[in-house]
Amino acid sequence: METSNYLKKEFEMKDLGKTKFCLGLQIEHLKNGIFIHQSAYTEKILKKFYMDKAHPLSTPMVVRSLDPKKDPFRPHENEEELLGPEVPYLSAIGALMYLANNTRPDISFLVSLLARFSSSPTRKHWNGVKHVFRYLQGSVDKGLFYANNSGHQLFGYADAGYLSDPQKCRSQTGYLFTSGGTAILWRSTKQTIAATSSNHSEIIAIHEAMYEDNTACIEQLKQGYVKGDRTKHISPKLFYTHDLQQNGDIDVQQIRSTENLADLFIKALPTSSFEKLVHKIGMRRLREVK
Repeated sequence: METSNYLKKEFEMKDLGKTKFCLGLQIEHLKNGIFIHQSAYTEKILKKFYMDKAHPLSTPMVVRSLDPKKDPFRPHENEEELLGPEVPYLSAIGALMYLANNTRPDISFLVSLLARFSSSPTRKHWNGVKHVFRYLQGSVDKGLFYANNSGHQLFGYADAGYLSDPQKCRSQTGYLFTSGGTAILWRSTKQTIAATSSNHSEIIAIHEAMYEDNTACIEQLKQGYVKGDRTKHISPKLFYTHDLQQNGDIDVQQIRSTENLADLFIKALPTSSFEKLVHKIGMRRLREVK
């Protein structure tokens, strides 16, 4: 009797067919692979925040100024008025984070940046949120494409944006793991400790992944932790990557900065560079893969 019930459930599951929707994710089963996107969810939040008629933009954010006083994403200043409860800043950040964490790695950096100001957002931060919505308006059907014949090689990329938050002396870590050339895991986050140099920030970042574009960082990881004037401020635990490499568990390689896919997660990029990296991490539009 138990076996019969088990087989019945198995047949019922088969009758349901392939999964097409799951927790807001849409799954397209194509001849040459699987395409995962959140078009319906994106359209829903665009309407919710009255941005479904907005003019589309080609990138999710403007290139930031190197001058902290001119940075459009600087913290609240004394003369600035904070947003009132009538502006749904927190709700918008939550909606964007759900996209960024699931199928839209292309907006991860800016969402991470804007989320810093959730407790004290101002008009300039809300303008940044609307900029992301305008980008989404022009790329509603964009998602991740996993090709059937892409193989299963796993690669990790790491990069750091030194002093991405100059006001608090913090850098940004960005990392990305790909399988078969398409993103499967990514993160853009502010580092929790102050890096004293760009090399220090890169070592903190590579603690998370494998491909790196900083020569000094690669050399130090080959040597392991050697206490000296240049390394005494760096915690030995960050050289755990060296031990993994010595044991043959991972292979840390240097690549050109222009080929580091994690660059997408640490800073705003010019349109041409942004579009190139977005394509290289496996993001496509639905009409391109059908």
